[in-house]
Amino acid sequence: MEQESLPTEVILSHPRQTIGNVHLDWNPQPGAYLDLEGKTYAVLERRHRYQFKFGKYHLQKIALYVQSAQRPLERSLVDGHWVIGDATCLYNANSELVRCAVNPSGPCEGCRFYEKGVGESGIGNRE
Repeated sequence: MEQESLPTEVILSHPRQTIGNVHLDWNPQPGAYLDLEGKTYAVLERRHRYQFKFGKYHLQKIALYVQSAQRPLERSLVDGHWVIGDATCLYNANSELVRCAVNPSGPCEGCRFYEKGVGESGIGNRE
């Protein structure tokens, strides 16, 4: 079954302004990256806008709140989702948006703060 594309408003978080209206054939979640007009943005938040007609609410539009970003070079697969950096490190935030507290801009490789975490589960391959 082919997914219907919905109008999507892309809104820059700071300063708050609309940077485009597009039709996407995928549902970007927070932490995903979106390329628009030659620039890359990180999706921070996704909101759905509904319209009430014929006694029901219908999804009318999606609003994506984004910030300018570069795609991370280091990612790890943890429990089926990608996180920034090396998830085996004790300080990794296990987040799609934040790498860690001690070296947030990276890179993880060769980081002097690296400390092997204990009891990790679902740690996948480094990319």
